[in-house]
Amino acid sequence: MAYTTRQVGPKYSLDYKLYIEKDGKPVSPFHDIPLYANEEEQIFNMVVEIPRWSNAKLEITKEEALNPIIQDTKKGKLRFVRNCFPHHGYIHNYGAFPQTWEDPNEVHPETKAVGDNDPLDVLEIGETIAYTGQVKQVKVLGVMALLDEGETDWKVIVIDVTDPLASKLNDIEDVEKHMPGLLRATNEWFRIYKIPDGKPENQFAFSGEAKNKKYALDVIKECNEAWKKLISGKADAGKIDLSNTTLKDTPTYVASAESLNLPKAGEFKDEPIDKSVDKWFFISGSA
Repeated sequence: MAYTTRQVGPKYSLDYKLYIEKDGKPVSPFHDIPLYANEEEQIFNMVVEIPRWSNAKLEITKEEALNPIIQDTKKGKLRFVRNCFPHHGYIHNYGAFPQTWEDPNEVHPETKAVGDNDPLDVLEIGETIAYTGQVKQVKVLGVMALLDEGETDWKVIVIDVTDPLASKLNDIEDVEKHMPGLLRATNEWFRIYKIPDGKPENQFAFSGEAKNKKYALDVIKECNEAWKKLISGKADAGKIDLSNTTLKDTPTYVASAESLNLPKAGEFKDEPIDKSVDKWFFISGSA
């Protein structure tokens, strides 16, 4: 599938929006892109929000038509993650699975916490640095369960199917074998990355253990089923925008994207990033 991006506004600004298009037609990365690239072979589509080693907190916005990727804000200011030594920015290609939803009305029987009301988060661990808006084909290896302010925030661990190591990585134990230290570093980063902003250390379910591929696939299936209820109108959407341009049987299907009056693409130079984003933070007690 030929997915491209439409940028509106400069990156690192409040005006920045990145729409996803398929064959030149705007689509929603939340609702329109299929979860499976190849269901029989269990190959999934992942929408990349944040490239590895970068700091801007970019995410699929739930509230706007066709769910463009924007930079998250807090109190009107753009959000960046801090560099927690020895890590720099986000340590994986970070993104989401389309057509998944972590239902905030359902308590998971093992984590004892509700879903976080977002698409399912994905950590791609391959060697290539991705780009925002890229749609990658990935294989699932395992999952961690972050507990974030009383909500379950699953982190599915995957690898690009074209990565040189992809054929050797088939389950979570293979990650430790071929990429020693990566799972420990992942756990550490998620525990400490909010501390420089004055927040407490994050907690994990399962004592931080990464569950295996089978467990991860069950989580994905549950979140896909929750999304199906959402998009069909059987679950309370709240402020989530469900407009889509491909799902003709849904109540929020839009036959013509032009009717949404999406802004036009343009050529934009990135806004400068404040130098404070480059600062190292040394977190006491980190391994």
